[in-house]
Amino acid sequence: MAWQNNTAELRGLVGGEARLSHISKGVSYYGFELLTKRLSGAVDRVNVTVPEPLMRAVPAAGDRVYVLGELRSYNNRSGSGNKLLLYIHGQQLESCGEEGEDVNRVMLTGALCRPPTWRRTPMGREICDLMLAVNRRYGRADYIPCIAWGRNAELAGEWETGRQVSLNGRFQSRR
Repeated sequence: MAWQNNTAELRGLVGGEARLSHISKGVSYYGFELLTKRLSGAVDRVNVTVPEPLMRAVPAAGDRVYVLGELRSYNNRSGSGNKLLLYIHGQQLESCGEEGEDVNRVMLTGALCRPPTWRRTPMGREICDLMLAVNRRYGRADYIPCIAWGRNAELAGEWETGRQVSLNGRFQSRR
């Protein structure tokens, strides 16, 4: 896989039926939830959106699929207050049957758009919260919250706003 400033690679189970998400510039986009299992056994729930031309066969709940795309953000202003929504914008979608283990890899390059916040968890682990601005084509950017742990958190806590960084990790969900 070629390195870009924003790459997400996932393989897992489709968690629900694909539904029409939105129409943009005459193209219909469909969304579904992808379930990827971590080594610990915990399951991450990732929202995936793909353009209709990639959906040769609409994936059904329980199908195993491979998705290659980009991690994107959307500032949802409907309802009370703003809420940052994260999803995978799929650029490749393939059925993968039963073959292969679950995959959850994200590689980002961007600029820190606010000062890092270093702290310790109640269990004593070091953690650093980062907000990364990742450029898209056409002058847009995605704002991606990231977390560094352990020694990486200690290093990241010293970074300054505006610094260009490359991060390699996974998409992690929580309730």
